[in-house]
Amino acid sequence: MSGFAGICNLKQDISNEKETIKQMNLKLSKENSEENYYFLDKNINLSSSIQKDKDRNETIESIKLNDITYTIIHNGKIYNKEEIKEKLINLGYSFEGNSDTEILLKAYIEYGENILKKLNGVFSFAIWNDKKQELFLARDHFGIKPLYYTIIDGELVFSTQIKAILSYPKVNAKLDKTGIAELFGLRASTHTRFNSI
Repeated sequence: MSGFAGICNLKQDISNEKETIKQMNLKLSKENSEENYYFLDKNINLSSSIQKDKDRNETIESIKLNDITYTIIHNGKIYNKEEIKEKLINLGYSFEGNSDTEILLKAYIEYGENILKKLNGVFSFAIWNDKKQELFLARDHFGIKPLYYTIIDGELVFSTQIKAILSYPKVNAKLDKTGIAELFGLRASTHTRFNSI
């Protein structure tokens, strides 16, 4: 199963915490069936696990434009990518390939948060703007490709799978009355709560 995980801390340097993000990434991958990618920076760590037989459509990718480096990590499929790509080409963008990831990132650079109004697909993604020190997280409108997160001691921890977040050292998973009621009443929890130690 493919997926991604990340840690963002705007107040502390976390570039040396590769072991933490590596442990989170191990929860996303099956042994020897996936390739792992990492992006480590001062305030953000990203990891991606991708099935070896899949195309390289969901890797971590960075683009530098006007002295700003944008880095994306993506999971899913953009159904209207050709339409978006054509509009971006008409606006002056060029493309090295035809991956959803490259098209998604350049569309974000052009449209910002309004990109979500233009996307048709199943997706979750994170985009890091190194100059603004800004992280943009999004998922498709129906949550078909999930995106979970929690904030602990000023760190935003996020992933496409809950088990990766549960492997973060400061997460202490606990059942609460609301979660149990949802489990029995709805057969699936509509949201998940995490408590820090």
